[in-house]
Amino acid sequence: MGVEIYVGQLSGAVTEDEVRKLFSVAGTVTSVRLVTDPGSGEFRGCGYVIMSTEEEADEAVGLLNGALLGDRRIAVKAVSKKFGGKTGRAGRGA
Repeated sequence: MGVEIYVGQLSGAVTEDEVRKLFSVAGTVTSVRLVTDPGSGEFRGCGYVIMSTEEEADEAVGLLNGALLGDRRIAVKAVSKKFGGKTGRAGRGA
């Protein structure tokens, strides 16, 4: 299943492969999803990384929050679990 973490402040030029490579220093990256606007397809500067274990997710947050990726310092945060155990996303219902 894995543990989802939020990544913000991403450069518009960053790729999923670059994010995967950076986060792999903390453990096994199960998936990377960069968020795009559904209407325009424009990249929103954030995404989600799923690490294989809680320990790896904690390691990634501690190690990579404020790390330089491309030309920006990224924000890495744990995704809170809300709404009956489902993963909640900031600013959205569920």
